[in-house]
Amino acid sequence: MHLVQHVARRCALLARRAASSPGLRAPCETPGSSQRPAGTKTFSTVEASVKTGAPTRMREKSLTMGTINPQVKAVEYAVRGPIVVKAGDIERRLQQGEKLSFTDVIKANIGDAHAMGQQPITFLRQVVALCCFPELLRSPAFPEDAKQRAQRILQDCGGQSIGSYTASQGLQCIRRDVADYITHRDQGVPSDWNNVYLTTGASDGIMSILKLIVSGRGPSRTGVMIPIPQYPLYSAAISELDAVHINYYLDEDKCWALDIGELQRAYLAAKQQCQPRVLCIINPGNPTGQLQSKKCIEEVLHFAYEENLLVMADEVYQDNVYSADCQFHSFKKVLYEMGPEYFNSVELVSFHSTSKGYTGECGFRGGYMEVLNMDPQVEAQLVKLLSVRLCPPVPGQAAMDVIVNPPKEHEPSYAQFTKEKSSVLDVLAHKAKLTEQFLNSVPGIKCNPVQGAMYAFPQIFIPPRAIQEAQSLSMAPDMLYCLRLLEETGICVVPGSGFGQREGTFHFRMTILPSPEKLQVLLGQLKGFHLRFLEEYSEEEPQTSRASEQPD
Repeated sequence: MHLVQHVARRCALLARRAASSPGLRAPCETPGSSQRPAGTKTFSTVEASVKTGAPTRMREKSLTMGTINPQVKAVEYAVRGPIVVKAGDIERRLQQGEKLSFTDVIKANIGDAHAMGQQPITFLRQVVALCCFPELLRSPAFPEDAKQRAQRILQDCGGQSIGSYTASQGLQCIRRDVADYITHRDQGVPSDWNNVYLTTGASDGIMSILKLIVSGRGPSRTGVMIPIPQYPLYSAAISELDAVHINYYLDEDKCWALDIGELQRAYLAAKQQCQPRVLCIINPGNPTGQLQSKKCIEEVLHFAYEENLLVMADEVYQDNVYSADCQFHSFKKVLYEMGPEYFNSVELVSFHSTSKGYTGECGFRGGYMEVLNMDPQVEAQLVKLLSVRLCPPVPGQAAMDVIVNPPKEHEPSYAQFTKEKSSVLDVLAHKAKLTEQFLNSVPGIKCNPVQGAMYAFPQIFIPPRAIQEAQSLSMAPDMLYCLRLLEETGICVVPGSGFGQREGTFHFRMTILPSPEKLQVLLGQLKGFHLRFLEEYSEEEPQTSRASEQPD
């Protein structure tokens, strides 16, 4: 009864409002019980009528290219840039039945191992599956060592479920495992789990540290030293944060070695316009595939010590070492061996990830960073910053735990795990050598040894006439090259201009991740295209350029 009275009073109130406002209709009226002005429509029982006469001026958008954050417009990320968009369009055309000179697109643009056919490591997937669906812990199909790891992770989760949030720094048991892994990797150099932060891939950690350190205006603006060529995450993040790029060039003639004299040149030049605060190193290199020597790392750390720079060591490819005469040296271990004066003072943040190595688990977005010698008050601000994103994905944390805590020799999964890991790394080493040797056999292409990581970054000769055509199209010459390669062969690689390169040189980055069979096909098609490209743009036989063939 009270409900009926309430509805009646509500209807009476709305009726009085409708009488004073012709555009409204009381909800108790039937559609024909009141007169509406001509040329109006009613969309619901309580909505105002909308006039359908002459159109009024369109409301302006709040977000336009003139009102969005200008730093977002400055961001460029070549690995997923125009070439990849074009590759997606071609893929859709092929799927719709369009006949082209090739039957599929080979995406050699990004280090996505599983997308290129690499099989998952069984033990890792078993542990993550058990964490995601604990009922499987009762299944005899899963080995006991996988169950033990999953149970330990679940016991550290709220409600014993990986669907719960964790601490912003990640699960404590996994952070402890990371610290143990680092200590073992560095042959006894101590690691404190309190300095370990689990991240959403290495990218999340890198971005967080850059956010923390970028400050100032004008000459006091933070400058970030990055290698050229570099992974575009760094240049994109620096642009987004409106920091200052400080480019130092790797020496291509010395297998992309880092020269301390070049570091000093870049630093002194930048001091005129900003305050250099950060030195970024990628080792093993991306896109260049080199490993820095221990002597080089010592020189870099001494330079950082002298100039009071925070060092960011991107070491996500530390398991990807292929050359027999090369060895991965962690920045932390080298810093420790330089003595207490260095080890207790140089601010160092090192990064690792589930996405690379032998697992290639890009989609889990797992990673960690270890932070050394950061001021305690600043580190509290870092924790606050990380808390804004709540926590890294917990399945990714679990995947990271398997990488740092793999099966031991006495455990049931050890033999299969070791076999699978060795198989992945052996095949990658074979493909690294194959790629280097094949590219160096092609006239007009020069490729340094692929000592590590997952990429080749060959230098390519582009004839002057092709350079002129690219300039007429307002396009980098190696972008023209890569677009033509994609359009004519279906091979998707990334132009070197997206990573940075010395003026007058041209490159492209390609992954070595396709299967050996597909890689052979890719390299053969690349060779054929490159020779045709050189012939088309040769000075001896002038041809009408593609640009002039375009209709007016």
